[in-house]
Amino acid sequence: MLQIKVFCAVCAFRSARRKAFGFVERFVRLKRYAIGIAMAAAVGAAAYWYISRPAPVTVVKPKRGDAAEIVYASGVVEPRIWAKVTPTVRERIVEQCNCEGERVEKDHVLARLDDTEARATRGELQARLSLAQEEYRRKLALSARNTASVQEVDRARTEVAQLEALVAAQQARLANYVLRAPSAGQVLRQDGEIGEVAELGTVLFWVGEPKPLIVTAEVNEEDIPRVEVGQRALLRSDAFPGRELEAVVDIITPKGDPVTKTYRVRFRLPDDTPLRIGMSTDVNVIVRQSPDTLILPSGAISGKRVAVVEGGDVRLREIETGIRGTGGVEVLSGLEETAQVISPFPAELAEGTRVTIAGGSGN
Repeated sequence: MLQIKVFCAVCAFRSARRKAFGFVERFVRLKRYAIGIAMAAAVGAAAYWYISRPAPVTVVKPKRGDAAEIVYASGVVEPRIWAKVTPTVRERIVEQCNCEGERVEKDHVLARLDDTEARATRGELQARLSLAQEEYRRKLALSARNTASVQEVDRARTEVAQLEALVAAQQARLANYVLRAPSAGQVLRQDGEIGEVAELGTVLFWVGEPKPLIVTAEVNEEDIPRVEVGQRALLRSDAFPGRELEAVVDIITPKGDPVTKTYRVRFRLPDDTPLRIGMSTDVNVIVRQSPDTLILPSGAISGKRVAVVEGGDVRLREIETGIRGTGGVEVLSGLEETAQVISPFPAELAEGTRVTIAGGSGN
């Protein structure tokens, strides 16, 4: 009987322990479920907040200013009156004036080239001419005594005429060995040294008047229809950073260059311009100008649409634009001066999307 009671007690203990363990397992399982549900709820709440949160945007307000439609070109400062002096024969320089920066008169000798060989050729031709003339006189004398035919006299006269022409041509060639000033003016630049060989086409002297000055520029053929004589132009030069210089369209060359597809345009500079001969400049021809107009950055406009912030939502507006430049776009209508325009244009945001302005109001 004692063994039976002990066995029953052990069984009761084991049963109670199993019940206790089962309760603990259910508790742990319920706790895990509760934690999982809480985490899922937190993730869902975070996802909902992320999806429904206002999108941050940056805005700008239209600003008033002067809008200008311009045509761009690059040019070089040149004298209005000037000429290049180049040799027409390839020969060594034997004499050269030291006259850079000085005024010279027309036909002033600037340089001489070695004409030794050319003079020798002229001497040979003159000697042949003397012999031909003597032979012609002798034939005339013989013809007078009827001992020379008319044909012989004619041949002698023809040879004399030919040699006279050759001597005259050689004398004219000798003039090419002397470089002279084509007109009165200042020697603006002088190149080459005594002893150097002057190559054909090499400019040795620039002679002209230092004033007035012009800017010669090349304008693309698609822009030239908008350029007219008398238009104002703004110039920029690296020699005068931050300083705006002015010029006026003076001459438009009627014929363009079919290779470069450009037209040459000359701009008249004022007498007090600080620009110097040979300086390069950026030329901005003002085709049209609108003073005190609304201007928006180019990036804030997509076609003719802008996105504005109204009551925390995105609203799309159709606007009418005018002059488009590198600094912005002229707004003719469809936008108030106080509008908060999203910039850059938010192509990914739809109408009515909630937004928040990042970094202030865009003033």
